[in-house]
Amino acid sequence: MSQELAGGCLCGAIRFRAAGTGSDATVCHCETCRRASGAPLVAWVTFPRRDFAFTRGAPVRYRSSPPVTRTFCGRCGTPLTYAHDARPETLDVTTISFDRAHELPPRDHIWMSDSLRWIRASESLPRFPRGRDMGE
Repeated sequence: MSQELAGGCLCGAIRFRAAGTGSDATVCHCETCRRASGAPLVAWVTFPRRDFAFTRGAPVRYRSSPPVTRTFCGRCGTPLTYAHDARPETLDVTTISFDRAHELPPRDHIWMSDSLRWIRASESLPRFPRGRDMGE
């Protein structure tokens, strides 16, 4: 069953829609994704380019390496897409930028060779339902 998913950046300047169910949902641990996002890992889901469109605003495009172009919001900095020259028919979209990201769970982890050593160790750290300073 095909569906339409909407999403956008933190500040709302950029909005998009993707049709279908997406594929290859993953969590990437590579150094370039980490640096581009400022996060220890990034979740992605792949859509055919023909099924994806920006519906409000125009993202900034950045050629992060010779075969890769990334987009992000020029106002708030939210990472949005990843396009690889070797896969011109598909586009990877940051899972968390979707309004209903919970409907796009990852199926695997990639680039574990680049993963930060403390990622797996952090599973045993204390967990709080909200911030530590909120008394919860």
